[in-house]
Amino acid sequence: MARPAGNTRLKASRLAAGYHSQQALADALQVGVRQVRRWESDTPPWPQPEAGRALTRLLGQDLEALGFTPPGGTTERSRRTVLAATAAAVGLAAVPTQAVAMQPATAADDYEAVTRSHRRLYWSVAPATLHPAAIAHATLGCALLPQTAGQTRQRTAAALAETWLLAGRIEFFDLRDADRAQETLLRALQAAGEADDALLGSAILAHTAFIPAWAGDRDAAVERMVAARTYARRGPASAELLAWLDAVEAECETRCGNIRTALHLIGHAEDVLDTDNEHLSLEWLDWFSAVRLAAFKGNTQLRAGHLPQARTTLLGVLDALGPAEEKQRTVVLGDLAAVEAAAGNTEKACGYALSALDQLERSWYAMGMDRVREVRRALTPHQHERCVQELDDRLYGWSTTVSALAR
Repeated sequence: MARPAGNTRLKASRLAAGYHSQQALADALQVGVRQVRRWESDTPPWPQPEAGRALTRLLGQDLEALGFTPPGGTTERSRRTVLAATAAAVGLAAVPTQAVAMQPATAADDYEAVTRSHRRLYWSVAPATLHPAAIAHATLGCALLPQTAGQTRQRTAAALAETWLLAGRIEFFDLRDADRAQETLLRALQAAGEADDALLGSAILAHTAFIPAWAGDRDAAVERMVAARTYARRGPASAELLAWLDAVEAECETRCGNIRTALHLIGHAEDVLDTDNEHLSLEWLDWFSAVRLAAFKGNTQLRAGHLPQARTTLLGVLDALGPAEEKQRTVVLGDLAAVEAAAGNTEKACGYALSALDQLERSWYAMGMDRVREVRRALTPHQHERCVQELDDRLYGWSTTVSALAR
């Protein structure tokens, strides 16, 4: 018999808020840890008024969104209320709360099909175009979920979690809206809890680590990576997922200035990918491969000042990238430009930066534009040279400037 999952909504919210143990949440609320255990059980009691207010204030959601059923309410009614609140939070139509007919088993097939399509479209469709479609699909999933049961419910919840994850990725990596991405990834984690999908939960938690890492908060990033690795152990995880977790942590350490630790993590990830692994690759893990790991490595070598090694690594990545990997190509071109700028090769640096801008016109990616801007700042001592001025003409042209501001 499967082990009961407990109140997955509260667990997910606790983890997303940075409380990685029941004791940590109990300390923050000034209650006993036994009380938190009861709240995270399969039948959580409705909190006392003062404790309830503290919970909602600390975790940023109302009690029903945290998995509690009001006194006199039913579990199914509570679920419908939670889903309606989720839809309202993103400014879309609320989920009806009246009794509804159950969906057939084929509903999961149909919902998953659209999720897969959005996953593929991410690599070619403009983020500002795809994001509203992903949010609308998530809202549909919120409406469908209370109308399903058993395996149909589990599959729908997993697809919903992936859809929220996609929306969160767009918000963070493409639209540079970290606050909104944090909220969206929390919804993804809650849906993964509904599906009891530990590996998807691991991927979502690892994505949340990027947010504090970009702000230089290493402690928060490391705590989230510990949680992500904990969920991965429940998998069992594939070699690709384990290597990607190493790569994410390496990126976080790089952002926080711990280059040696980052290089060690990347070396470990390479070893993991080289080992035989009996677990099947995850269909949704399409943002990572050995080539993507090499791109992580090249960026870390660059930041470590290992310029010849970084150049060799990044040129190899550029040759190996497929035609559909346009967003990653922009980032690699930006890193190659940074290598040449650091090496004093101003013309080469400008050449790679211009190639990155060409790519950005075809497929916008905020992370790629960030790389180009970093290179331009590094070229400030050479700003009177003709090649730098030509780069400025492109970087601050009408179309590029308007596009960057609009996004």
